[in-house]
Amino acid sequence: MEEVILVDTEDNEIGLMEKMQAHRTAQLHRAFSVFLLNDKGEILLQQRALDKYHCGGMWTNACCSHPKAGETLKAAVDRRLQEEMGIVCDTNWIYSFIYKADVGQGLFEHEFDHVFFGRFSAEPKPDANEVSDWAYVTLEELKSDVEFNPTKYTPWFKIILAEVLDKNILDKVA
Repeated sequence: MEEVILVDTEDNEIGLMEKMQAHRTAQLHRAFSVFLLNDKGEILLQQRALDKYHCGGMWTNACCSHPKAGETLKAAVDRRLQEEMGIVCDTNWIYSFIYKADVGQGLFEHEFDHVFFGRFSAEPKPDANEVSDWAYVTLEELKSDVEFNPTKYTPWFKIILAEVLDKNILDKVA
């Protein structure tokens, strides 16, 4: 049984809950999202495996997940990047925010999301159970595609991308 860490609006731990129950009841829980840029400044995206429990087949940032109880965010980021994408690289926390999104099938993501950025220019080696495809895209290509094809992208990715653009975060990490 996989659990998520329930938190308050200040990211203080208040308990654990089985992951699917937290998603059915829209409980605020700790999560992270990782953006990776290659040497050309392109953003690495992954297409979620088609049989994921929500948002299957949708495109999103390089990696997103939840830390385990007692696990630091940095350790969770490193673990999931390797498990999902076969990637080992340095990442740095940039900012955090709270969002809530209906992801369909009676499930919600309500997350205190910690956003990390890193550099990676090689070819990832994703786990087919997690990822069906991947691509490096320019920011201009991404902005255009999200605008014209928003249903191709996960709800949280569109929220994070808007925040990243609004706060000029890519300029700060490039």
